[in-house]
Amino acid sequence: MSVERDRCTCVFQNAIAHPVGDLEVARWSGQSLSSGQLAQIYGFTDLDGSQLDAFRYIQQVQEVGKPPNATGYR
Repeated sequence: MSVERDRCTCVFQNAIAHPVGDLEVARWSGQSLSSGQLAQIYGFTDLDGSQLDAFRYIQQVQEVGKPPNATGYR
C-alpha cells in the first residue's frame, strides 16, 4: 500500500471514528462536514501530523490562480 493511500485511509477512518464515539454527535445532524472540518473539531491528524484543509486551499490558491503549493494547508 502506498503512503498516499495510507494517508487517505487514515484521515477517512478518523473522520468516521471520532463522531461515532461522540456522545453529542446529534449536534451535527443535517450538516455536511468535510474531513478537514472534523479534524479541526476532534483534533485528529494525518499520518504526518498535519490537518488537511482542502477547501481552504481551493479558495485561497486554486480559485485565485496562485501556483500550487500545499504548504500551510497540510
